[in-house]
Amino acid sequence: MTSLVVCLGAGKGTLTYVRKLIDIEPWDKIFVVTDESGLSFSASKKIDFIVVKEDQFLWEIVEAIIKQIDNKVRDADVALNFVSGSGKIHMAVVAALLKLGLGIRLVVLTPEGLKEI
Repeated sequence: MTSLVVCLGAGKGTLTYVRKLIDIEPWDKIFVVTDESGLSFSASKKIDFIVVKEDQFLWEIVEAIIKQIDNKVRDADVALNFVSGSGKIHMAVVAALLKLGLGIRLVVLTPEGLKEI
């Protein structure tokens, strides 16, 4: 399987969605991109938090993500979901993953299971 990178914001219902996304596949690694408030999030599998500060400049957030995820992904691409979180963080995540040379596959939960879009 591949690694999952998922954004976690404070929106209503997003905690349940992210938990289901984590549980649905046997991910190699799971990276949850969040701010300090998301550190209380728990899941049934081991997760690695990528902690960002949304009040920073976008390029600073990109660099913070790169530092926290670099050399931790074994595959050439990652499954990426950003149903939760802000547009600023979404941009930073995509930029960081691409700067690391990783491909991205956008994934979502559907009634039939996990789908790549």
